[in-house]
Amino acid sequence: MVYPEAVIPGMREIGGRTTLNLWGNVYPRGGFLHQTDDYKSGAVVAQRAGDVVTRRMQPHVYQPLLASSSDGYWPAGALVESDASTGKWQELTPTLSNSCAVFPHSNTRVQAQQGDYAWALWRPYACCQRRGQVFLGSVDFL
Repeated sequence: MVYPEAVIPGMREIGGRTTLNLWGNVYPRGGFLHQTDDYKSGAVVAQRAGDVVTRRMQPHVYQPLLASSSDGYWPAGALVESDASTGKWQELTPTLSNSCAVFPHSNTRVQAQQGDYAWALWRPYACCQRRGQVFLGSVDFL
C-alpha cells in the first residue's frame, strides 16, 4: 500500500478508465478486485503474479524469477501491463488459445464454470537482436 501505484488512479492499470475498458489494477497486488467479469478478474490476478516474479529490487520476501545476463544470454526484464514487447499471455483453460495477447484484449472471453482460468506467459525470447555471439561447436556426420 506504500507504492504510489497503489494510491494514484491511472497508474499500473490493466485497461483504461477513459476507454471504459478497465479490467483492474496491478497494485495493490494482494488487494481485492471489484470486477463482475470472472475472466477479467483471473487475467488481472495472472498479471499481478507475472509482475511479482519479474521485478527486482523490491522489499519483499520472495525471490524474482529473473536470471542475470551473461555473454550470449539476455533475459527478459520486468513484465509491463499492456506492453507486448515484455510478454504475452496464452489462454490455456477454459479454452486453449492458439495465439497470444496482452491484457486487456478484445478476443472472445469464455467464462469458466468454476473460475478455473490458466494462462501461459510467453516472454520475448524469440527474434532478439543478435549481439555477443559465441560459437558453441559443431558435429560432422560423415
